[in-house]
Amino acid sequence: MRTFLVVIDSFGIGAMPDAAEFGDEGSDTYGNIVRETGLVLPNLVSYGLNNIDGVAKVFPNGNKLEGIQNPIGAYARLSEKTHAKDTTAGHYEMAGLVLAHPFRVFPNAFPENVVKMIENAAGVQFMGNEVASGTEIIQRLGEEHLKTARPILYTSQDSVLQIAADTSVIPLQRLYEICEKVRAVMTGEFAVGRVIARPFVHANGKFTRTEDRKDYALEPPGETLLDRLYQKGVRVVSVGKIADIFCGRGISESHHTGNNEEGLEVLLQLSETLSDGFVFVNLVDTDMLYGHRNNVLGYAQALKEIDEKLDIVYKNLQSDDLLLITADHGCDPTTPSTDHSREYVPLLILGEKIGPKNLGTVRGFDCIADLIAVRYGLQKNSELYQKLSGGAK
Repeated sequence: MRTFLVVIDSFGIGAMPDAAEFGDEGSDTYGNIVRETGLVLPNLVSYGLNNIDGVAKVFPNGNKLEGIQNPIGAYARLSEKTHAKDTTAGHYEMAGLVLAHPFRVFPNAFPENVVKMIENAAGVQFMGNEVASGTEIIQRLGEEHLKTARPILYTSQDSVLQIAADTSVIPLQRLYEICEKVRAVMTGEFAVGRVIARPFVHANGKFTRTEDRKDYALEPPGETLLDRLYQKGVRVVSVGKIADIFCGRGISESHHTGNNEEGLEVLLQLSETLSDGFVFVNLVDTDMLYGHRNNVLGYAQALKEIDEKLDIVYKNLQSDDLLLITADHGCDPTTPSTDHSREYVPLLILGEKIGPKNLGTVRGFDCIADLIAVRYGLQKNSELYQKLSGGAK
């Protein structure tokens, strides 16, 4: 028995009721991309994407999202319980761990005492210390960074501390070492969800990030679905940044990938060769390369490629397999903001034993963990399990 859980990073489907509290009123990652580009995702639509509550709509320019008569899968709109919109909280929640207190954000950058603390820990002096877009800040401060060799420190509206460095000035392993030392002290009252190494290179006055990003998350503060499956002897396979998010905990086999092309290739191979187990995949490019950079056309193209490859995975499913497709938050590239957005996310459930069914709007990404837990005999029932036509075990 195999279960594939695929997270299309930042693929939100409309603002949650409390989005205004996050400055995200009107955000609709999927809808606004369709409005701007006329994007069509034939396979995801056939699975039920456009039939999800609140997705179907017609835009003034004539572009539209329409449901279909007979979708293949079951589908739901999920709202997040955690009062957050970051990667870590979203993934924790879909793994059954709902944070009572979201990780701290620093909307005005890091206070002086925090900067001094991390400088002492890492043995370096930082420059920057701003709330900024990563691609913008390395262009603006890159030349000064080359002269001073001081790492660039920045954050966003999410719970992250990011450290950027040109690898010709600060070698990659040294950047990782700095981030590890900073992670070790960014705990307690200063705990951010992730410390992120952001290496870049330069040529002809232009500064470009490499694919050697590395995330340093906190150890999950409670038991997750991954822990429970691993303890039961289920083979847990991670693809992309999943292992970083969960600090490698509860994972049998990890495939680190630099981009969606690599991640999708690993997923396809696993769908062809894996005999049994749980596969947890994050496809990061939609968020990292296109959402945060407000690149609408790039986001649309990435979705087309995902749509095409996921259908191959679907066709590789065996009789007792499940394929679940979801997201962790939004990141609407059509808005002025370059940060994540507080949005509903889709859940598409596919498998030979799954009939077409609208599961409605479900509160909590943790419904995913509950459903998978029932499949593997870790609990007797769940809300989604009850709703699914014919069951899913």
